[in-house]
Amino acid sequence: MRLPLFLSIAILLAAGRAATAAPAPEMVDLSGAGSRLSALLFRPRGDGPFPVVIGLHGCGGLVGAAGTIRPRYADWVDRLLASGHAVLLPDSFGSRDLGPQCHARNRRALARRERLADIGAARHWLAEQPFVARHRIGLIGWDSGASALLWAVRPQTALAKGDPEFRSAIAFYPDCRVSARLGWSARVPTLVLIGGDDDISSASACRAMIDGARGRSALARIVVYPGAVHDFDAAGVALHLTRGDDPEEPAQGHLGFDAGARNDAERRVMHWLGR
Repeated sequence: MRLPLFLSIAILLAAGRAATAAPAPEMVDLSGAGSRLSALLFRPRGDGPFPVVIGLHGCGGLVGAAGTIRPRYADWVDRLLASGHAVLLPDSFGSRDLGPQCHARNRRALARRERLADIGAARHWLAEQPFVARHRIGLIGWDSGASALLWAVRPQTALAKGDPEFRSAIAFYPDCRVSARLGWSARVPTLVLIGGDDDISSASACRAMIDGARGRSALARIVVYPGAVHDFDAAGVALHLTRGDDPEEPAQGHLGFDAGARNDAERRVMHWLGR
């Protein structure tokens, strides 16, 4: 496992947060039989039990080229810690010695297979921890992590014996096209947040997926932000068209921060997790 990398990440994050006295992250091992998986754990101060969010990174991976957690995830960790949540961030790519997986021809950690297994391992590990409020474990995913989330909440995806059910799930701009064709539905309340001008994922496919689940699903809602594109919640990302040669970005389409959409999404995320 890539323990030295994760240890360096934890040290860098701890140093960066020292000025505000924020809790330092912990590196944890979620490995099971025949698999290996590392994660970063962030906990509020105190003994708990705390509600917990499992955060599922997108196709660019959890860690950037500088060896530190990507700003979008660090930003959401800060928001979630402030609301009293612990946060667990599995590193689906680094744990498998993989780089970014944004280009389909390179993908070796699939949403419905490896990423789904990682979600199960994270939930199982959390269920055994004394600081965790077992029945307040939620999911948030971005991009390919959000697509894995859609598989994880399907009724057909069985829970491991004794593991608690997820409280709620929030998917940021998933690729809904396969799920819409397969007649997706959810076991747990699920919220999809996506930009109306997202030309990497598809708002219309996500709306069709949610509409198709009516009457045979747990609560499922979608919010489409007019004019927003992929990565609308990633502060500091200027609107641009991907060039196709950057492995940390999808091959084609627009990316960019939208402050209005991000502010609304933050409010909705906190409300949804508090259900």
